[in-house]
Amino acid sequence: MTEIDWAYVGGIADKVAGNIANQWSIVEKDDVKQEILLHAYRRRKMLEDNYNDAFLWKFCRKAGNQFASMERDARDVIDDQFYYTPEEAKMALSTFVYSDDEMGSMLGRRDDVLSTRITDNLVSARLDATAAMNRLPKRTQELLMRRYVFGLPVKDDTERKASNRALDMLARQMNRDLRRVTA
Repeated sequence: MTEIDWAYVGGIADKVAGNIANQWSIVEKDDVKQEILLHAYRRRKMLEDNYNDAFLWKFCRKAGNQFASMERDARDVIDDQFYYTPEEAKMALSTFVYSDDEMGSMLGRRDDVLSTRITDNLVSARLDATAAMNRLPKRTQELLMRRYVFGLPVKDDTERKASNRALDMLARQMNRDLRRVTA
C-alpha cells in the first residue's frame, strides 16, 4: 500500500481545476479543486492502489469534468428556460417512425397508438432529438433506436439500465443544444 502525498495530489488537482475552469465558464477553479480532492479522499484506496502520475492526472480530470457537467445540468434545470425531461425525449423518439407528412396530419389530434397527445411542441422536440442523436456515441444511438423507436424488448437488466442511461444522455444533449442556440 502506497502512502498518498496529499500536497502533491493537491498540486495536480489545482492545475487540472484551472484548466477545467477555463473550459467551463459555469465553474470556479477553487470549487473544482475542492470537488476533485473530495472525490480523491473518498476513493483513496483506489489512489493507493494506482499511485502514479498518469493515473492521478486522469483521475483528477475525470472528477473535475464530472463536477462541471453536474453543475451545468443543475443550472439548466433552474435557468428558467424550457428543459427536456427524459420522458419528453422518449416521446420525441417515438415520433421517429412517422414521416413529416404523417406528423403534420396528426398535429392537435389524439394518437391512440402511442397514448400521447401529438402537439406542435412535439415537432420541435423531434427536431431537437434528431440533432442531439447525431452528437451521441453510435452505441448510444443504436440502443435508443432499438428500444424507443423500434420498440424492441431489452435482452436483460443490463441493457434496460443502459437504455435508461442513454435516454438521460439524450435529454441532457437536447438541453445543451437548446441552450447553445438561445445563448
